[in-house]
Amino acid sequence: MRGNAEGLTKRQLLPADTTRRARVLRRNTGEPERRLWGAVREAHPAQRFRRQVPLGPYFVDFCSHAARLVIEIDGDTHAGTAGYDAARTQFLNNEGYRVLRFWNNEVMENIDGVIQTIGAALSPDMQKGRP
Repeated sequence: MRGNAEGLTKRQLLPADTTRRARVLRRNTGEPERRLWGAVREAHPAQRFRRQVPLGPYFVDFCSHAARLVIEIDGDTHAGTAGYDAARTQFLNNEGYRVLRFWNNEVMENIDGVIQTIGAALSPDMQKGRP
């Protein structure tokens, strides 16, 4: 059976405005997110990364459900939110996702290193598109 006891999937259980909010977040991305989005899609096209994905009460910057990998880009606003970020990471880990975090300046100044780190987090079969 797909979904919970009532037959509802996780997506159907999300609050009604989740899709709208995800669309707004995708439209209003910053330069580091745009740069990484293009680089990830080019370097790992088989992974089918998605952006601004709702997972529980959070929206994650990038997610590959097949690889169970979440990529977060942290800007200046994250400097004072270590407790919130730790709770968020713990939630995502409990859902079975690994979380990679990069600072904006890492993405802007060392995109090749960021892509290499992401590639290392993917198993060799996952890099080729096989689970």
